[in-house]
Amino acid sequence: MQTGIPFPNLSPEIVSFSVFGIEVALRWYAMAYIVGILIGWRIAVAALRRPALWRGATPPMTPEVLENLLTWIVLGIIGGGRLGYVLFYQPAYYLAHPLEIPILWQGGMSFHGGFIGVVIAIVVFSRRHAIPLGSAADTIALASPPAILLGRIANFVNAELWGRPTDLPWGVIFPGNAAQACATATTFCARHPSQLYEAALEGLLLLIVLCWLAFRSGALRAPWALSGVFLAGYGVSRFLVEFVRQPDTQFVSPGNPLGLAFHMNGWGLTMGQTLTLPMIAIGLWLILWARRRAA
Repeated sequence: MQTGIPFPNLSPEIVSFSVFGIEVALRWYAMAYIVGILIGWRIAVAALRRPALWRGATPPMTPEVLENLLTWIVLGIIGGGRLGYVLFYQPAYYLAHPLEIPILWQGGMSFHGGFIGVVIAIVVFSRRHAIPLGSAADTIALASPPAILLGRIANFVNAELWGRPTDLPWGVIFPGNAAQACATATTFCARHPSQLYEAALEGLLLLIVLCWLAFRSGALRAPWALSGVFLAGYGVSRFLVEFVRQPDTQFVSPGNPLGLAFHMNGWGLTMGQTLTLPMIAIGLWLILWARRRAA
């Protein structure tokens, strides 16, 4: 009989209450991103207040300007994340139900779409305020991992985005549809806690690497280098975790049980891996380009 760790008794809601007959809930997912953005902001402010870390001993912006940039970035995350999910994952459904696109509280966000939204926000804001684009991007790259880390932990609390079935001792028996029997079990299904894998790789590990490069290795003196490390690091982490992450249901079929978005003769890539490959390529190119410029 397959073993597994029962999912802990966690509620997605921190607190809920009624206002004029309308149910309002504060959820861990929202709190995770709020706290993550605040932590990232403080890390970025710490870097901006140390001129010696930057090229020419000149930070690209003041902490006050950074606060305004973060507002733009939050809007980019929300708008880009939602539109990315609509276009990348369920275009046919939302083409038939366009009025449901703004209904964010029903779920459906794409990291890659949110990333594109952030890129657009940084480019427009930097041009409007005459901020060096590379250093602005490096600042946001340094500030991003805490929100990713806490966001993935919140995915675990929500019992969503779980992994593929596993018989490893740390497999988790998630509730709901995830508990449906695996091929090797008759009563429950233990799955990879892929949310925690992503939290460890895309969040914690990437945060440690970026902070070391920024505060100890002088990477901020080579504009775009830190951005390249973030892109390549996130891309590789996500690519690897996709091997044990449950495929998106819209891509699963009897002839494609692994949920590969692009496949041939049983081999292929998931949608997450497909969208991640350009990030890895651009990240590696930025690292090499930044090093050549610095040299």
